[in-house]
Amino acid sequence: MFSRIDIREKLLNLRTQRIKEENILDEVYHIFRENEKQRQLIEKALNTKSNTDAGNDFDFDLLDSRSIFHLNDIREICVTYRLRFLDSHYFKGEIPEEAISKIRDIENKHQTKLGNFKIVAPAKLLKLENADDPLLFAPIGNGYFYLIHKWGRDLNPFRKLLMWPYKNFDNLTFTVVFLSVILTILSPMHWFSQSPNAGNYIFLFLIILNGVGGLVLFYGIAKGKNFNNDIWNSKYYNG
Repeated sequence: MFSRIDIREKLLNLRTQRIKEENILDEVYHIFRENEKQRQLIEKALNTKSNTDAGNDFDFDLLDSRSIFHLNDIREICVTYRLRFLDSHYFKGEIPEEAISKIRDIENKHQTKLGNFKIVAPAKLLKLENADDPLLFAPIGNGYFYLIHKWGRDLNPFRKLLMWPYKNFDNLTFTVVFLSVILTILSPMHWFSQSPNAGNYIFLFLIILNGVGGLVLFYGIAKGKNFNNDIWNSKYYNG
């Protein structure tokens, strides 16, 4: 008595009441064209050098508090893990589509255009001028930044320990002395003296300390290395 309902036909009829069939492709094309135009503007903003540190016009009621960070917090992380915090146009890797989509989503929700993007990343992922994971930020203002997207792999769990000697001069000095002490203890003193005493060990320690310190100094000068405190926001490869 009652025929079954074809949902597809019902959907087509409903669409036809709203828009003619010959116009549907034009509507879809227009939407895709606007989306592509917006993506191109975002990519241009990401690759454009910032001329100001001005914040973006966010709607504060829509911000996620877990994504808001102060410059002092960002600086501490960069110094600890030997990372850089620079304009996004220095980033030489490919910014993923997911990050661009998140920017589009934020712009649409906040009814604004974002700019002056910043990125936290290791120096090897940045195009630095010569004198394992990016974080994309947009400035809010007054030293605060909004984390938009993170991608790539997490940092090596030993990176903090490996980069600790480069944090400042005191750390480097302690590392050189500590390494010299270890090498002195491991050295076969019987090769140098049949009856080694404290004086022999002190003399060997001074020789090893001089050698290790010289190598570190030579490497630092040859490679133009600098301490984490000085390079965290430097655009130069050698800090």
